[in-house]
Amino acid sequence: MSDAVQEDEIVNFSEGTQKSSADYEKEIYDLQQMLEISRSLCTTLELPNLIESILYTTLAQMRVLGAGVFILQALDSHSFYLGSNYSGLEIDQSLDYSIPVDSKLLEFISTPGKVFTLSELKSKFSKLKEFKMLDSLHPTLIVPLILKNHLNGILVLGERIAFTEVDAAYTEYEKNEISTIASLAAVAVNNASLVELSSTDMMTHLKLKYYFFNVLTEKLDMAAQDKHSLSVLMFDIDFFKKFNDTYGHACGDYVLQEVARIVKNSIRAQDMASRYGGEEFTVMLCNTSSREAMIVADRIRKSVADHDFFYENTHMKVTISGGVAVFSATEENTPVVSAKALVDRADHALYVSKRNGRNQITLADDELIKNLEKSENSAEETGGTKKSENKSSSAKKKSGGRKKTPAKKDV
Repeated sequence: MSDAVQEDEIVNFSEGTQKSSADYEKEIYDLQQMLEISRSLCTTLELPNLIESILYTTLAQMRVLGAGVFILQALDSHSFYLGSNYSGLEIDQSLDYSIPVDSKLLEFISTPGKVFTLSELKSKFSKLKEFKMLDSLHPTLIVPLILKNHLNGILVLGERIAFTEVDAAYTEYEKNEISTIASLAAVAVNNASLVELSSTDMMTHLKLKYYFFNVLTEKLDMAAQDKHSLSVLMFDIDFFKKFNDTYGHACGDYVLQEVARIVKNSIRAQDMASRYGGEEFTVMLCNTSSREAMIVADRIRKSVADHDFFYENTHMKVTISGGVAVFSATEENTPVVSAKALVDRADHALYVSKRNGRNQITLADDELIKNLEKSENSAEETGGTKKSENKSSSAKKKSGGRKKTPAKKDV
């Protein structure tokens, strides 16, 4: 073998080795990325934040201009909904972006480790309503989120960032990569759903009291650190017992659900509403001043008062009373030092609204709290005086109301 031929073979082998080395380096880098993605997704337990993380991860890793996730709104939901869980997709407001859980299309794509293009689904499901809805999103890839053979969601990828048709097509390596991301996302969605279930009141679908306090404590710390305001609203349904006594407890449940729906629809995604107990509700408004909080609270009050509560052919009038308390990190000597203290101030303001005639909102300022404490102390003192008078009166009654004179002894 000549020296020239040997040199050519060495050069070719060297080029092959360098290419293979680059591939290995890319795979190692991608594995490191997957590890970071796994940490990010599996440590995010709030569903809205998790969905946002899944979307941004998909946009960055797959080089797409848009993405969306269809998920179940509750464990007993009959459809997967897109809702606001998308970024960069063009939405047709006239379409219903939901897929029934018993859809033949979902049954077909519920295969672990597989991804699908729209053209692969067209031949079998083009007549289905849900296929036409998916087609309107112009997806380049449809990826099921599957955990233990259970479908937790559907990830839809939009248009790719590509300069040629070759770049626009997904390689097998990229399909495997998005499948891995989908597997991690499925685990994370399942975990977040379990947290959602354990922290949510099943009747009203609002957060439970303990979870509200946990989040409020964290948000208070952040507000103090970032020098932001944070407000708490507390509402109580006026004369709620009347609905239970007049129409039955099923009617009371209906009123609770309708009021909860109005409250939830009246606040932002970053805010939180909870069922505090019985017919009481609390709302946390992030980065919200006292003026803004009063506007939101009164808007909710008016929405409830104007709503037509219709139960078993009966129109009912429902009103709520409310109290507002605000934490402001910019104010010196702020009286609020804990989540409980802030909620207590809102509760005091709610009490004033009730006392002053109901169907109104009261702001808990320092003067109001002082006056309320004075009236409570005065009531306690009055109550103590009355108790002592009652004891004295009762003692007199027992003794016949006069002093007994000792009997004369016989001499």
